[in-house]
Amino acid sequence: MNGLWSPRVLGAWRVPSAGPVILAVNHSHAIDGPMLMGTAPRPVHFLIKKEAFVGPLGPFLRGIGQLEVDRSGTDRTAVTGALGVLERGGVLGIFPEGTRGEGDFSALRAGLAYFAVRSGAPVVPVAILGSTERPGRLITALPPLRGRVDVVFGEAFEAGDGSGRRTRTALDEATLRIQDRLTAHLENARRLTGRAG
Repeated sequence: MNGLWSPRVLGAWRVPSAGPVILAVNHSHAIDGPMLMGTAPRPVHFLIKKEAFVGPLGPFLRGIGQLEVDRSGTDRTAVTGALGVLERGGVLGIFPEGTRGEGDFSALRAGLAYFAVRSGAPVVPVAILGSTERPGRLITALPPLRGRVDVVFGEAFEAGDGSGRRTRTALDEATLRIQDRLTAHLENARRLTGRAG
């Protein structure tokens, strides 16, 4: 990552130094996952679509602790693996939008809320902002080589309401709570890095 782009990491100290934590990352470039793995202060385990585990890349991804997920339905093996990462005090990386898009946290899926409420792990929002980013435009290309990429870590927060409830209503409320925090972090990260507007 450092050889191909020029990452600038801000706020990495906000990631708890020990214990389970979930990094919730916006997703607009193909390099977002590898960029976070290369710049985070702790090893990160991502849920990655099974289609990526082909050829020699499969053993490599498994070897560095990444988790294969079948997105065609509820993949219970992947869910168990992700909860296991958190139970062992590890770091789980999640793209809460589910797939690459505009990277603005506008369409969150319930998976992040489920893992956060079920495990009790704090959530740290992460904004990855590439040189080609323009708000409101779908980015499908990589950032230009040697272009600056900002990785901004936000304040950790609890997604649940403290009641310990895991009902559908509790998860829906947690999803809205998470979306508010992630959206606010993204706006702040854009101002901080001079990428607003």
